[in-house]
Amino acid sequence: MLQRGWQPFRLAYVCADPGVPVFGHKGASVHVREVVRALRHAGAHVDLFACRTGETGAEGLSAIRAYRLPNAPQELDTAARERYARNANVALRARLDALGPWDAVYERYSLWSYSALELARERGIPAILEVNSPLIEEQSLHSELVDRRAALEVARRAFSAASILVAVSRGVAEWLRGFPAARGRIHVIPDGVDPGRFPPALADAQRPFTVGFVGSLEPWHSVRLLAEAFASLHCREPDARLVVVGDGPERGRLESDLAAHGVAGSARLVGAVAPAAVPAWLARVDVGIAPYRMTSRFYFSPQKVLEYMAAGLPVVASRTGQIAELVQDGLHGILCPPGDPAALADALYALRGDPDLRARLGAAGREAVLRRHSWDAAVQEILERAGLGAVPIGRAAESA
Repeated sequence: MLQRGWQPFRLAYVCADPGVPVFGHKGASVHVREVVRALRHAGAHVDLFACRTGETGAEGLSAIRAYRLPNAPQELDTAARERYARNANVALRARLDALGPWDAVYERYSLWSYSALELARERGIPAILEVNSPLIEEQSLHSELVDRRAALEVARRAFSAASILVAVSRGVAEWLRGFPAARGRIHVIPDGVDPGRFPPALADAQRPFTVGFVGSLEPWHSVRLLAEAFASLHCREPDARLVVVGDGPERGRLESDLAAHGVAGSARLVGAVAPAAVPAWLARVDVGIAPYRMTSRFYFSPQKVLEYMAAGLPVVASRTGQIAELVQDGLHGILCPPGDPAALADALYALRGDPDLRARLGAAGREAVLRRHSWDAAVQEILERAGLGAVPIGRAAESA
């Protein structure tokens, strides 16, 4: 029986995506850990099941029991890895059966996993499926997907078995509605942030005006737009500096573009850092930037924007998708047309000349995070949608 009130309940958290090392540095890794931490705050005794763990443990999660799921050897070709991942559902089901009973299952959607959700449905317990992106389209566009038909069938099974489907953005929810098996149980609940990790930024009149970008350097982040916007700002403000925290396949292009614009010497590419180090880097910048090009399907829930706001930084961002819901133009930052480096540069230059405006926008952004966008608040809503009741945050699970 599920235990309500302040009593802990047993929850299996499943991340069968081999691209997400749950104790690693990637944004998705941070996402997993923050959700697990918030589940514990809400009264859950969590066991973690993942293909990749990455580093051993993480801040505040050293007591979490993590079980390694089967992961396809890298020497296999793509088709063989896909078959291996589908077959791993048998092992996942057996492991959950052996370690149960459970009061609930929470799974981060991955291309080939469904058995945990089906087990939950058979046992009559809540099965929460968190969907962060349209993975089938994303895999086809940015990587390789051999058996699309099988991926669609896995999605159908997973979506059918879930009690609720948590879409992190309206764009993801729109994709889910294309599956009849998902309709009627989709809830849009954006990502959150832990404001306690980010002390409010303090202005430093002694340093050059510094623009900060935090995030993985992936194809969907327009590094060319970032380089052009900064170069345009630099023409008007030669002392301006750029700090980029993160790494990825687009790093080479960013370095080339900055060099081509003649501003490489004014940019610092820090590379990937431990999540615990991100707040210190944000404390060294004056504005957080989130540039995106024009796209018909912007489905991201951009964690970087919430981190900027939590750190008390004004945000300069492209007005697209969920960004326009998180950042109110003129209240938390400045929104610009997507794909417009000149508009981004104008916004940065305006903030450069108005420290009081920067302070006002940053303070309002942090206040918005404290009121509406914490991980605890997001997970509490998820649990309530799943019928797990309103459990007082932070009272039970930390001692479980």
